[in-house]
Amino acid sequence: MSATIGGFAAPGFEKVRDRFAANFERDDAYREVGASLAVWTGETLVVDLWGGWRDAAETTPWTPDTLVNVWSTTKGVTAIAVARLVDQGRLDYEAPVTRYWPEFGANGKAAITISQLLSHQAGLPGFAEPITMAEFYDWESVTTRLAAQAPMWPPGTKNSYHAMTFGFLAGELIRRASGRSVGAYLAEEIAGPLGADIFIGLPQTLEPRVAPLIAPRIAAPFDAAAMTPEGLIAVSNPAMEPTLPNDRAWRAAEIPAGNGQATARGLARLYAAMANGGTLEGFQLMRRETVEAMIAVQTERVDLLLGIAPHWGHGVTRNPIGLYGPHSGTFGHAGWGGSFACADLGTGIAIGYVLNQMGERVVGDPRSSGLCEAVFTCL
Repeated sequence: MSATIGGFAAPGFEKVRDRFAANFERDDAYREVGASLAVWTGETLVVDLWGGWRDAAETTPWTPDTLVNVWSTTKGVTAIAVARLVDQGRLDYEAPVTRYWPEFGANGKAAITISQLLSHQAGLPGFAEPITMAEFYDWESVTTRLAAQAPMWPPGTKNSYHAMTFGFLAGELIRRASGRSVGAYLAEEIAGPLGADIFIGLPQTLEPRVAPLIAPRIAAPFDAAAMTPEGLIAVSNPAMEPTLPNDRAWRAAEIPAGNGQATARGLARLYAAMANGGTLEGFQLMRRETVEAMIAVQTERVDLLLGIAPHWGHGVTRNPIGLYGPHSGTFGHAGWGGSFACADLGTGIAIGYVLNQMGERVVGDPRSSGLCEAVFTCL
């Protein structure tokens, strides 16, 4: 069944609409089922597109307010929450984590800085002891484990993607500094004032708006023997399954590395504030200098899990290999399956993209890279 494309692309951005529509006609494993795309330039929304279906059976149309789990695109949202607290003087990137979370200093972690933690250099890429999903959903359980755990390497000497632990580590800093959970802080301080549909810990009342994720048509190869120990621990305990976010227990929990529920409009609106130096439509999320501090590169090493050098800032990647268009200074975060959000201070561009048909790649989904290419070509 052919997908109906709704929304608009402003004059000059017709190629973006064409590329978005073409993804629904692909003849490969990346053919869309349902998706949304939103693009801002400066203070203007220039692309707002949606199409397809919320479900694999193609019975419920995708709408502009359809929410979907965006996996690690959530990390960028969490990083922005930390940056707002930095802007407010309640956190300091260069300070040791123990200034705010004293228990974290156990087992040789006393000197780890917030900067190292947010740039995947802290040595806590996964849980050292087996953990059940029930324990994984319990905030106190996971943060207590991480506070007691020894780092896998001398902090600051390596970086390996903290696939799920990143969110609990950053989220506990948010909780300690603000007195609120990361989901509450996001809702009250950022998403609410901005009018951005992004949630970490989804209210039951919003369940009817959620599109279930659809597993990749091609399963990604998983060879544990070929992985580094630092990479393996990040993805195997507990094992992350593509459709795990379809469980209400997952959506209800606060997993700030991977269970954000968002619309493309919501992500693009948040990143539009960042692209405009921290302010959008009169709401100051943070000062421009704080945006610049957040995106300052902390390590250019090859990541031991991802196999590329993401040029980690404080919770976001820069763009050294062109995942987000042609500008190396563009910053953002992508999620397993293809979602992403990014911003560029130089051009004022901000993009948000969400979908339900996952691709198998952790980075480099051809749909997202193609959409970024189209956006920057239209400039």
